[in-house]
Amino acid sequence: MKALEEFMQKMKPKSDGKFPLAHAVWDGTYTFLFVPGHTNKNGVHIRDSVDLKRTMIIVVLALIPCLLFGIYNVGHQHFLALGDCVAGDCATDLFMDKVLFGLMKVLPLVVISYGVGLGIEFIFAAINRHPIQEGFLVSGMLIPLIVPVDIPWAMLAVAVAFAVVLGKEVFGGTGMNVLNVALVTRAFLFFAYPTKMSGDQVWTNTSLEEGQALVDGYSGATPLGKAVEGGVEAIPSIMESVIGFIPGSIGETSIIAIGLGALLLLFTGIASWRIILSTFIGGYLMGFVFNQVAGDNLFMQVPALHQLMLGGFAFGAIFMATDPVTGTQTNAGKWVYGILIGILAILIRVANPAYPEGVMLAILIGNVCAPLIDHVVISSNIKKRLKRVKTA
Repeated sequence: MKALEEFMQKMKPKSDGKFPLAHAVWDGTYTFLFVPGHTNKNGVHIRDSVDLKRTMIIVVLALIPCLLFGIYNVGHQHFLALGDCVAGDCATDLFMDKVLFGLMKVLPLVVISYGVGLGIEFIFAAINRHPIQEGFLVSGMLIPLIVPVDIPWAMLAVAVAFAVVLGKEVFGGTGMNVLNVALVTRAFLFFAYPTKMSGDQVWTNTSLEEGQALVDGYSGATPLGKAVEGGVEAIPSIMESVIGFIPGSIGETSIIAIGLGALLLLFTGIASWRIILSTFIGGYLMGFVFNQVAGDNLFMQVPALHQLMLGGFAFGAIFMATDPVTGTQTNAGKWVYGILIGILAILIRVANPAYPEGVMLAILIGNVCAPLIDHVVISSNIKKRLKRVKTA
């Protein structure tokens, strides 16, 4: 590693030279491989190896279980639709065929996401003559995991460009954005290309070879879509939802894979347990309320605990509501923020059957409200301290 570092130092271009993009690329590569030697020039400073890049890499590692399971499930759902195996009996049949098919479908989405997003980051770094920012390391992995497998590549590229430029760079780059970049990408896709983000045909790849045909009566509807149409009896069991062999966005179907990532984030202290716990509490409370007033509404009859296992609720609570840039910063504010997101996610999901997945809008609304929540908490703390001072 020492030889590599010396080689990188010899290759270092001038930051104020004729080719600022070259320096931006070099700096991004060097600080990715080695701890940057930046120190505070004024006063006492503390320095360790956990910089922003290292933090972002831990989040990417936490997403790997979702990525790997998503790759396999893409292949599984494909062969299930073609009738090469029977639901419930072929989870491990055709293992390598499923993996290879999933890789063929998922890896191009990952490449497009990182290619477009990091390309724009490099351009802005060169224009503004600042180091490459690390925030897209996580967003670039999140984006492929929250889209349907059959999303057209050109649409994904346009959405990523829109989110990076108008969702982050116009606000000043990493650490300055108001909204979660991955969710801005998904929102753009949903509202600009609704037919590619909803319905029964987008969640499972059903491309056919000559002589093949889909299984009679096959439906690629997600569990939430089935719940809207047929209530409790139409959706998979809690165990099926936890394991994740169901249609849906690439990385959102398996609670087990999501849970493995959550353990890493909580163990390393990257994610806030307050936000995660309060989001699930808010979602459960809203689901419980709907259960009490369900009447003949089939979707309201879905048990509150089951609601938390469906769609992107768990994925959003673990990986996107906990975004330290767009979420609340105060401890009290984190509880309010999480409960708000949980309540809104289930409320939007149930109250608007045309849009059964509400976690995206819930988190975006939470992002917008986060500064106000922190402001109220801080103002309240200041008033309490002033009262104590006056009393003393």
